[in-house]
Amino acid sequence: MTKRQDIQIRDPFVVVQQDSYYLYGSTDKNIWRGSGTGFDMYTSLGDMDEFEGPFPAFRPPMNFWSKGQFWAPEVHQYRNEWYMFATFKPVQGRRGTAILKSAGGSGEQGLYGPFVPWSEGPVTPPEWECLDGTLYVDEQQKPWMVFCHEWSQAGDGQICAVPLANNLKTSIGEAVLLFRASEATWTHPLPQIPFAALFKKAKRNYVTDGPFLFQGKNSLFMLWSSVGKGMRYLIGTAKSETGTVLGPWIQDPEPLFAADGGHGMLFRSHKEPTVPGQLLLTIHAPNRTPKERAMFIEIEERGGWLRVKKGEAP
Repeated sequence: MTKRQDIQIRDPFVVVQQDSYYLYGSTDKNIWRGSGTGFDMYTSLGDMDEFEGPFPAFRPPMNFWSKGQFWAPEVHQYRNEWYMFATFKPVQGRRGTAILKSAGGSGEQGLYGPFVPWSEGPVTPPEWECLDGTLYVDEQQKPWMVFCHEWSQAGDGQICAVPLANNLKTSIGEAVLLFRASEATWTHPLPQIPFAALFKKAKRNYVTDGPFLFQGKNSLFMLWSSVGKGMRYLIGTAKSETGTVLGPWIQDPEPLFAADGGHGMLFRSHKEPTVPGQLLLTIHAPNRTPKERAMFIEIEERGGWLRVKKGEAP
């Protein structure tokens, strides 16, 4: 067994099946440089403080079109099959999110993978620098990818959506802008010199990271991350005024988590020590390699927004 505090992981993503939690994330020791190894998965039967693993969920096949910067794997069940949405930097071309499919079957065993390429490279717009695509299936069972158009190209980072083919192999329409990072009052621009100025001539550059959609009791919410005051990594919430993926989206004026952690998603617990069915937020914190670890925080809907449960850490 491995203690949670011993697992270096960014962009954690949890799948709950039966009595088990399956934890995925960016697990290469240095995701920023060098050759990519792949994505590992860990499992827990208990309180998510001890895990079995790592299990190799994805390893790039020979002649894979990306050699490094393997980021933010998410595993979704769609039409009774398991798919992984993950970000890669192609050897040639723009960074984007591609879709993999489990060759391990449609049952719980399929969560171990191996996940193999399904789309032919990224399905995000080929001329854009993109990352952190997530799956959303609307009320008409139409699949969408919600993703980030990176600040390094867009200046003011964007959250966008693109419709997907029913087989999840390709996109089938134009990307739609949902909102820009600067629309949230809690975001701050990156320092102009020397960091942001290397990438963009815009005077003010704002980050968008890690969108994740969650259907609440009465509202469709989106978690997303950015940079706040003091260059801290934060996670905030937006809410769709129409209850649809196309919004319009309004921003919660206060961040959901403001203690240098982010790239979050939500899931419900299945057993103690939390109340079964308790809504949990997982993020990585702190936002510094190699110290990043998965955190689990109890969340509730309060006052029309998502809030850290009273008595929990901020």
